[in-house]
Amino acid sequence: TGCGNTVNGNHPVVRDFILHCLRYWVLDLRVDGFRFDLATILARGRDGELLANPPVIEQIADDPVLRGVKIIAEAWDAAGAYQVGSFPNARWSEWNGKYRDDVRDFWRGAATLSTFATRLCGSPDLYDRPRQTPLKSVNYIASHDGFTIADLVSYAEKHNLANCEDNRDGDNHNHSDNCGTEGPTDDPAIRARRLRRQKNLMATLFLSQGVPMLLGGDEFGRTQQGNNNAYCQDNEISWMDWSLAETNAELLRFFRGIIRFRAENPGLRRKTFFRGDGPDGPDLAWRGPDGGPPRWEDGANTLACLLHPRENAGTAVFMIFNATADPVAFRLPEGGWRKRVDTGAEAPLDYAEGDNAPEVREEILMAPRSLGVLTRGEG
Repeated sequence: TGCGNTVNGNHPVVRDFILHCLRYWVLDLRVDGFRFDLATILARGRDGELLANPPVIEQIADDPVLRGVKIIAEAWDAAGAYQVGSFPNARWSEWNGKYRDDVRDFWRGAATLSTFATRLCGSPDLYDRPRQTPLKSVNYIASHDGFTIADLVSYAEKHNLANCEDNRDGDNHNHSDNCGTEGPTDDPAIRARRLRRQKNLMATLFLSQGVPMLLGGDEFGRTQQGNNNAYCQDNEISWMDWSLAETNAELLRFFRGIIRFRAENPGLRRKTFFRGDGPDGPDLAWRGPDGGPPRWEDGANTLACLLHPRENAGTAVFMIFNATADPVAFRLPEGGWRKRVDTGAEAPLDYAEGDNAPEVREEILMAPRSLGVLTRGEG
């Protein structure tokens, strides 16, 4: 496993023991679901070989007691197997590590538009196949392993010296960006850039198809001081500092707003993949800043998309992503729009409720490295 020896999960005795434990947790303790750490070890046989149809994985999926609970795989192990998009059972959801890396990269200018758009749509390249839906993908930006989101925008390198392993432990591939200086700073421009980047990342998460997963504390800027492997630190590095909810109240307010926006718009929680067509227009239409098709392959970092009102209970949603270092004007589709989200604006104008949102027509100027969302009702 990379974490010490493991047992053969597909041995009949071990398999029965695993199923017995899971049933006990569901029936007696009323557990609603399970996330399996390094779940790919359950796909290995007696000699460590990967099995095409691992018995224990299939039994967990089909067990009558477990059939109604959530089952989520961390679809890799530390021995080199990576099964995101290919975990061997349709019933299991997957932590989408590719979503994490590609969204991080887009906002630091290192991912292509087409890759970012694919992640926004629920990763159909990985999951659009028989018996699968966008809900297969558990999307996240940060988890208990690696940087918190606040550290993701504050550190270009890991800082694990407190772990007493000479900074050798922890992942070296963090897809992070310190926004201009390493670690804490009093520079107001860098602090503003970091705050905007956090809003961009979290807004992207809650605008994406699939199941969003939020690391506790990211909603108010929790930091591990650049440590990306803090499991061994029982101190201020790993503790939850609840006072940050007051210190970073602007960030917390924005997070609450974007979560509420997702809850109010069923088109962001689809159970089918977009098909790009429809009797009265495409379900999702991609646009560039000029209102025409995006420039997919020429290095542009600007993108917009229109969610058709029929997909969202009669409300059209127009999403704008500007990952460039320059302000960009975006032409809006016809009609009157209300600006619900603008990470380039200072609070409280970064998020607005429906009738309180400012009206916009024809064009909107998006600040550098910012995200916007507009809505338009249909009668």
